[in-house]
Amino acid sequence: MFADTIPAAVASFAVVAGLVTITPGLDTALVLRSALTKGRWPAYATALGVCTGVLVWGMAAAVGISALLTASEVAYTVLRLVGAAYLVWLGLRLVWAAIRRDRVTEAITGDVFPGTSGWAAWRQGFGVNILNPKIGAFYVALLPQFIPADAAPVLMGLLLASVHAAEGIIWFSLMIAAAHAMRAWLNRRRVQRSLDGSTGAVLIGFGIALALPER
Repeated sequence: MFADTIPAAVASFAVVAGLVTITPGLDTALVLRSALTKGRWPAYATALGVCTGVLVWGMAAAVGISALLTASEVAYTVLRLVGAAYLVWLGLRLVWAAIRRDRVTEAITGDVFPGTSGWAAWRQGFGVNILNPKIGAFYVALLPQFIPADAAPVLMGLLLASVHAAEGIIWFSLMIAAAHAMRAWLNRRRVQRSLDGSTGAVLIGFGIALALPER
């Protein structure tokens, strides 16, 4: 137990979650790519999707659902493979867009995925986060250490997950603002192709790594 009172537990968790938030990862790559190629509002929608996934995982860990995934090898494997397939599918679409799509239209609309809207961007962020069972395992390992004995587990879990989500929104907002300042240069055709290709490769790499059996 890292802290025995609720304020101390929240403060301690905020430090750990903050360090996790600023560590580059799949969520960061997805939000950054959305900010660089689509603009601020789709990027915010993607970030909100990611943070919604964080809240869901936090609640799941608090009520023991994530613990079930951790304990059940079959359930964990199924979710891991579904998540891996989703990441590879997104990555392949980006790589394919970088190879063959007409960038003249995309430079105006900012859309790599046809019909991409704020709702679709939210779904992409949420899907990438919620289909990653390693996040559930992370919450199962982390959350219990920050829940005081006299606190209601579900409410405390939601509070801690909300802290993590709020830190994510702040961090993503800084990234989105920086990307928006550079967008005039980043809207160039060659740069956009490179962004699509590199982000797609990252997604595929994460998907393959997630699909491989853990040793």
